[in-house]
Amino acid sequence: MYQIVLCNCPNDEIASQIAKHLVELKLAACVNVIPGVRSVYQWQGKIEIDHEVQLIIKTRQSLFEQLSREITQLHPYDVPEIIAMEIAAGNHAYLQWLEESLTHDDKKTS
Repeated sequence: MYQIVLCNCPNDEIASQIAKHLVELKLAACVNVIPGVRSVYQWQGKIEIDHEVQLIIKTRQSLFEQLSREITQLHPYDVPEIIAMEIAAGNHAYLQWLEESLTHDDKKTS
């Protein structure tokens, strides 16, 4: 089963660093880096408005925990957004490429 994982970052430098790291480890087949996201949220009793960069990460469900750990290690936020949504269907050739681009469960990465 495949997933799309969303993660917002404070700037392009951090977003790009995380994206490259995940692809190098084969925890993500592809990461889209989308600048210009404005986030409005409540944090520690205050309403915050921040400009962020969103990562759209394509991966396999079985890699989520490891992917989440890697993001958490590199991310500067106390509580980074790391949420996953199931990919219910997709172009067969794309999903095959996605599978070939990811690490296999029997190969553990750092």
